[in-house]
Amino acid sequence: MESVIEQLSEYELERGKPVPDTIHGIVQTNIAGELFIRYRSVYRIMSEVTLDTQPVGTTPDVLVYPTFEPDFQNRSARRSDPPLLTIEIQSPSQSLEVMVEKTAIYFHFGVKSCWVVLPSIKAVIVYTAPDTYRFFHDKDLLTDENAGIELPVDLLFA
Repeated sequence: MESVIEQLSEYELERGKPVPDTIHGIVQTNIAGELFIRYRSVYRIMSEVTLDTQPVGTTPDVLVYPTFEPDFQNRSARRSDPPLLTIEIQSPSQSLEVMVEKTAIYFHFGVKSCWVVLPSIKAVIVYTAPDTYRFFHDKDLLTDENAGIELPVDLLFA
């Protein structure tokens, strides 16, 4: 029997997750955009910033921190302080189990809320604790009490 060797891209090796596709990119931009438009006065919205989680670090698709003034002169490769919120967007090759495991890593790091975004069914699971979550879809108003954020779900998948 012939074995198949899967070549991981530099992106996958560096970030520990699949290369995003078009849908992933659209949804990520929609989420970051909606958060920026509605919450930029109180939160700093970022994408693809590596966190110093154990054992090897993780790179959420979108991160939300309380607002701060960026220091453009001193740039660190990883952040050691937990964001308020991490958002992970499921890729076709990622199982829901893998996505849920990431939330455990983020909560252990000190994150207050984790969203798992499921583009294939246009839904978002909002975790406010490791085993506490709410499911939002269609025309629901996504409500994250820990982060103080509300967003219409349909705009995230427009």
